[in-house]
Amino acid sequence: MIALLQRVSQASVTVDKQIVGQIDQGLLVFLAIEPEDNEVKAKRLAERVAGYRIFNDEHDKMNLNVKQAEGDILVVSQFTLAADTNSGLRPSFSTVAKPELSKTLYQYFVRQLRQQGFKTPTGVFAADMKVALLNDGPVTFTLTI
Repeated sequence: MIALLQRVSQASVTVDKQIVGQIDQGLLVFLAIEPEDNEVKAKRLAERVAGYRIFNDEHDKMNLNVKQAEGDILVVSQFTLAADTNSGLRPSFSTVAKPELSKTLYQYFVRQLRQQGFKTPTGVFAADMKVALLNDGPVTFTLTI
């Protein structure tokens, strides 16, 4: 399971010219599911995302997590993060989980964040989405489980 975190001042996801999810300050999380992933991994990754300290404190040091920074979390499914890019000039998607597993674990991951009290809008699974963001920093990290 892979989460690409971007600290944002604002972010939104649009489907069919309609905004389906948006946040102001917080995290934009692109989430990819791999074939061996399960609910245990999804729960652990949600805990790591929520607790990851990438927001500045009063001393301008990355010591605050998204909750301490009073931010929200926008989650967007992004299967291409799990692509095999080790050879050739075209990605292979043989390392990506099947859509049924991906959707189930994506939804479970979002529920885990919501259970922690986060406002967690999402994109639309498997839709053609347009994502807009204002990366704050820029600050971007990849977390894997």
